[in-house]
Formats: sequence, C-alpha cells, structure tokens
Amino acid sequence: MKDLNTDQFKITSKVQLKDVPTSFDLEAKKKKIERQLESVREELGDFQNTIYAHGKYAVLVCIQGMDTAGKDSLIREVFKDFNSRGVVVHSFKVPTELERKHDYLWRHYIALPARGKFGVFNRTHYENVLVTRVHPEYILGEFLPDVNSIDDVDDSFWDKRFEQINNFEKHIAENGTIIFKFFLHISKDEQKQRLLRRLHKPSKNWKFSPGDLDERELWDEYQKYYEDAINRTSKPHAPWYAIPSDDKPTARYIVAKTMYDHLIKFTDIKEPELEPDVKANLDNYIKQLEKE
Repeated sequence: MKDLNTDQFKITSKVQLKDVPTSFDLEAKKKKIERQLESVREELGDFQNTIYAHGKYAVLVCIQGMDTAGKDSLIREVFKDFNSRGVVVHSFKVPTELERKHDYLWRHYIALPARGKFGVFNRTHYENVLVTRVHPEYILGEFLPDVNSIDDVDDSFWDKRFEQINNFEKHIAENGTIIFKFFLHISKDEQKQRLLRRLHKPSKNWKFSPGDLDERELWDEYQKYYEDAINRTSKPHAPWYAIPSDDKPTARYIVAKTMYDHLIKFTDIKEPELEPDVKANLDNYIKQLEKE
C-alpha cells in the first residue's frame, strides 16, 4: 500500500476546488485499505484514553461536504473503536426555535467537546456561510437587528461573519481545543451515482428527498462558496483538509490517518504519573488484593 503523507491534503494556500482531486489511488485493494483503517482507528481509540487521562486538550472534528459525500458512514467507521463516552457526535440540522433565539454560533459553542473528549460536528458552523450564501433569504430567519431585507446581506455581512468564525476557532484553539476541518470532496458525477443508488436500492430510499435534486442544480454555487470559505478560514490552528472522497474507504482512511499523524505530534499528551507513595506501594496493593 502506498505511503501516505497526509499533509498533502492540508490547505495552506489559496486553492481552486476544480483543481483539487476528488479521487486518490492508495495502490491497494479495498480489503487492504479497510485493514489499515482498522489499525489506525484502534490507535486513535487508545489516544482518546490517553487524552482523557491527560485532561488538558479536547479535539473537535468538523465534517463538511456536499450531499452524499459520505459524512455519516465516515463518522461511523472512523470512530468505531472509541470508548463511547469519549466521543460525542452532533448532527446540525435546521435551527430550532430555541436556537434561532441565540446567535448562530451558540448551538455550536454549547456542543464543543470537554477536555479529554473528541467532539464530531456532522455539518458544522460553516453551514452559516455555505447554505445561507446560496439561500441568503434564510438569514432573515435569524432576526438580526441590522438585516431587514436581502439587500442587507451584502459582502460586508459575509466579511463580518467570516471574521466571527475565525475568532471563534482561534479562541477555542488557544484554550486547548485541537481542531480538524475535513471537506469531503466528491465529483458531481459521483454524487449523481450515489443519488441513483439511493433511488434504485429500496433500503436507501429513505435517504432521498426531491429537494436533493433542487440543491444539485446549485452545484456550481455551492462549490464557489465552499472554495471561498476554505480559503478564508484555513489557518495553522484550524486547518482545512480537502479529502478526495469519490471512494469512501480511501476517504475514511485518509481522515483517520490525518488525525493520528497530527495528534502524535503532541508529545506533552501522556498519562499522568502516579503519586510517588502510591507507585512505591504497588506491590503491596497487589498482595493485599491477592490475599482476599
């Protein structure tokens, strides 16, 4: 199997998504890729135990992508070997009435992982500069003081919102949250094939909505705004990774290995040492229990 330098997927300079590949050849069969994923996710599960014991960092994993990009299945497969108490997944849908009574970042802020845990955002705070840019009329539902019509949702509005998102991520990073942002990059043709599978396979019909086809008609707009969002917000403390996702096993492995390769660089994350007096008496504790 091909050696993988996961840094090649990190966005470190301006990109055009049309030039970013949606497929990647690992030079291995599906079974081999799945075995490699199993190995890496076991390592990640062990790391989660260590980060919990260490207690000074949290990990936030943000997953974005076009419809059918494979977000749900990726989360299921990558985090399968985690202690269920060590990872919390939040799937953000249309804001509730309560959420609309707060600013757009509120529901994301209260869902952030505690120190020692992984938090996964399935769709993220970036929906607020993606879906709402394609459909700016949605902003009117936020009841903002300075927005009275679509005309008020102008370039300066989006500039301010990107500044707020960058500040949000900088703040949580400076307070101990390690941030990964993954854009699952699929081709338009692959999306077509996945939508057709949803329609042809009865067990997948429930995933389909006629609205999926309406949104597909807006593909170019979504790509433009994804590109802009990625270019504006990929920072050293909160980088974006563009993951080739036309092949799901490959995408899952790249995401898992990207996290592992980065996390092991935190050499200060280790299990705490026992108190000297406890460590000195381990043999006595063992003998005490064995005598019972």
